[in-house]
Order: sequence, then C-alpha cells, then structure tokens
Amino acid sequence: MQEATYFMNFDEEIVQQFVSKNSSPDKSKEEKTIELYYAVRDLIRYDPYTYSFEKDTFQASHVIEVKRAWCVPKSILYTACCRAIGVPAKLGFADVRNHLSTERMRQTMKTDIFIWHGYTSVFLHGKWVKATPAFNIELCEKFGLKPLEFDGIADSIYHPFDVAGNEHMEYLKDHGIFDEFPFETMVNACKTFYGNPEKNTADFDEDVEKEVSLKA
Repeated sequence: MQEATYFMNFDEEIVQQFVSKNSSPDKSKEEKTIELYYAVRDLIRYDPYTYSFEKDTFQASHVIEVKRAWCVPKSILYTACCRAIGVPAKLGFADVRNHLSTERMRQTMKTDIFIWHGYTSVFLHGKWVKATPAFNIELCEKFGLKPLEFDGIADSIYHPFDVAGNEHMEYLKDHGIFDEFPFETMVNACKTFYGNPEKNTADFDEDVEKEVSLKA
C-alpha cells in the first residue's frame, strides 16, 4: 500500500510543497529519501508534550502545519514523504526505555518507558532499512545526545549511550511493520499502559533547558 491515506496524506498540497522544497529535483530517489529524512528530523521539532490521541494530529499535513511533534507523527510524515517520491515505506513500532528522559517527563508519564515508539522502514538499495527522524539536531546538541544519521544503507535507530557514555535508549519490544498507521491498536495500548493523557501545557524547550542547566 503506497497510495495516499488519511494519515499519510501526501496528496495534500502542504505535503507536496514540503517534499518539493526539501528534495533536489536533480537527485536520485535514494538521495531525495536522505534529504527528506533530515528535513523531517530537523525542521519538525521533537516535542513529546504534543502527545495526543486526537486522530487528526497524526496526519502528515498536520505535522507540517504545527512544525513540532513526537516520534509517531514525525515517522508518519517521513513515511508519507518517501511514498510521495515513489519510494516504498512503512511504519514500524517498538517499546523503548529512555534512560535520559527529563524529570518532568518521568513525573508526567510515571515511567521512563515509551511504548509504541514510531520509526519508518524504507526500501532502498534492495532492502528494508530503519530510519528514526525523531530528535532534531538542536535537541541533540543541547542534551548531549548522539544525532541519528541516515545514509539509506544502515539502520538509523536510537543510540544505547549518549555522547558522555551515559545509558540512553534501550529497546524492549518490537511491534513489527505496518502498511498503514494502526491508530486504534496503538491508542488502546497506550491508554491501557498510561491511562488517558491530560493536555500538557508545559514547554518542552524550557524543560530541556532546565535539565541542561542542572547538569552544568
């Protein structure tokens, strides 16, 4: 399934414009796929406080409009971008433990486990490779995280340690690859694990700055 869908709505003008603006017309599909990875990674700020179960917040077009999102909507956008240029792409999900989540995040979530973390599986050079356009470069630099690079050949997944050698991400469970976003399955799993989330009005950028200052 590579056509536009409700979530991966690359037929919308705003998505088409994002793809056109952030990929070079004279480049190969493989090169465009890499360019679009970095566009989604860095132009859409990672913000876990945008976490929501509202269906429209997972649409690729919505992510571009608000310019910030958590891992699942960002992966949906990247999957849509890949499909827009004719590159097969699917969504993948895994449970991870974030050893470096902020204090406020741990208090809010009551855990350091992020279930149904999203990534994209892209078919390039004759094989499926994983791409994780979650943490934007500014966040990585502020927090001392290793940026997730993507060359289209090797899997781009979370690093187990940060720049200083502290434990960072630990993969706990893989949920597999999906042609379409399994909205109801993911929402039901998250509601069972976390309960119904209240709208978070905290500022993630301020949260990160606080954590950085405490470590300084």
